[in-house]
Amino acid sequence: MAKLYFKYGAMGSSKTANALITRFNYQERNMKVWLIKPSIDDRDGANVIRSRIGLEAVADVITPDADILSLFEESHRDADVIITDECQFFTPEQIDQLRKIVDSYDIPVMCFGLRTDFLTHLFPGSRRLFEVADSITEIKTICSCGSKATVNARIDENGNVVTTGSQILIGGNDSYIAMCHKCWKKAANQE
Repeated sequence: MAKLYFKYGAMGSSKTANALITRFNYQERNMKVWLIKPSIDDRDGANVIRSRIGLEAVADVITPDADILSLFEESHRDADVIITDECQFFTPEQIDQLRKIVDSYDIPVMCFGLRTDFLTHLFPGSRRLFEVADSITEIKTICSCGSKATVNARIDENGNVVTTGSQILIGGNDSYIAMCHKCWKKAANQE
């Protein structure tokens, strides 16, 4: 029986590398993978998924108004698995469409992404995954103090933690650093 998986972690926890390694493992067994990502994540190119360690692959781009279920039914019914990167940026409705693919077609869907934003608030897509996923796994990383990192701290050009701005700012190591909650509160002057 197929499942809807949510594998989440803070920035720098190798979520994308895990997604691409999972893709490789399926393909090595001659299984067809439908690799998708939300259109908002264009930092490595419109249709490229790239990890910090250099793994990369071409993916189908999903816009916020796209119906993932319809796209699957029209062009990807032969997929053995669906793997998503940056799933936090999918709409709750799109997460429900992924859920329906699992239930109706017995196809596993593996979603990799962030749990929360730079202010520790759930992303709408992540919230929906916590509500409907069959399997939820944290991909762990560490803070510079050695504790488990849980916060995606947004930083400015001088490395200072920022606590204002829109929920979404696409960026990598130049814009975010994973921190434990204690270090984040101290750096954000919220103690």
